[in-house]
Amino acid sequence: MEKIDLNGKTVLVTGAAGFIGSNLVKRLFKEMSSGTIVGLDNMNSYYEVSLKEYRLQQLEELKSTVNSQQSTVNYLFVKADIADKSTIDKLFEQYHFDVVVNLAAQAGVRYSIENPDAYIQSNMIGFYNILEACRHSNETVNGKQSTVNYAGVQHLVYASSSSVYGGNKKVPFSTEDRVDNPVSLYAATKKSNELFAHCYSKLYNIPTTGLRFFTVYGPAGRPDMAYFGFTNKLLKGDTIQIFNYGNCRRDFTYVDDIVEGIVRVMKGAPERKLGDDGLPIPPYAVYNIGGGQPESLLDFVQILQEELLNAGVLPQDYDFEAHKKLVPMQPGDVPTTYADSTALERDFGFTPKITLREGLRNFAQWYKTYYNP
Repeated sequence: MEKIDLNGKTVLVTGAAGFIGSNLVKRLFKEMSSGTIVGLDNMNSYYEVSLKEYRLQQLEELKSTVNSQQSTVNYLFVKADIADKSTIDKLFEQYHFDVVVNLAAQAGVRYSIENPDAYIQSNMIGFYNILEACRHSNETVNGKQSTVNYAGVQHLVYASSSSVYGGNKKVPFSTEDRVDNPVSLYAATKKSNELFAHCYSKLYNIPTTGLRFFTVYGPAGRPDMAYFGFTNKLLKGDTIQIFNYGNCRRDFTYVDDIVEGIVRVMKGAPERKLGDDGLPIPPYAVYNIGGGQPESLLDFVQILQEELLNAGVLPQDYDFEAHKKLVPMQPGDVPTTYADSTALERDFGFTPKITLREGLRNFAQWYKTYYNP
């Protein structure tokens, strides 16, 4: 593993107005004493843009705080789409990124069933553009292409997903398991990202690490996720649907744990070495980031209810039973997600630890403050 000191580096975070991306930029402000952070996002309307603007406003406020403390960390936000190749190429030429974290993607399993184009553009073409930009930043030696020039991008970290495990019956899910049977287009694009990254690591000696996230949640998260969507519906008096009659289990991972994992991984790139044939041994890795403690949907809903009451989001006499309905499994869903994160613990000394109750309590308190229901 090649150690990377983030101080003084220029870091690109795509999806910076997104849930995980904005929290990562917040953490980098604290992690880095010098350097440059470039955040990029296309600000699409997959969910309410005002929430993305809120996250960006938080970053601007934090930037002002950091600058007042005489930090030399520069931060700027660029509104752009990773599917726009010319813009991505220009950014790489201008900023000479040392570390790239690609979190920009069209998210959502069910949305991919009705809107496949969005996933091909962002998750496939967009990721290809990032890989190509990394490649060209690394391979110029005296005006010629080369796979042995180690200048340029030192590490590309990118978001994969637990969805790549598809309908795997073996649990917990290990990165050693075969993942050849996706049950959604979203999952297929994420698996494709891993294949693309392996190819570019092999051909161009680019250190890449994929992170398979397991059901990320927390304050200012994505409104299409169950905990957020359930809260919105309950507040409006609508009925929430609990899929597979409540027999699903999810390995929920609080966003701070996800960000902690990303930062640790950013600092440890797969080592670049040549094989006996003189060609690069792919500096490539994939890790799970999940708590390894799957919760049933019924238990999850129970905890969410309790924390919404405690935070004052819903009245104490709210009739939850009248607003719940058990329904069959939806297309693209899987019954269980369950992370084996022992490799992350082995290589980076970290396993997610924040409990579901603590995480949902933080969400409920944020929701009360943000929406003031």
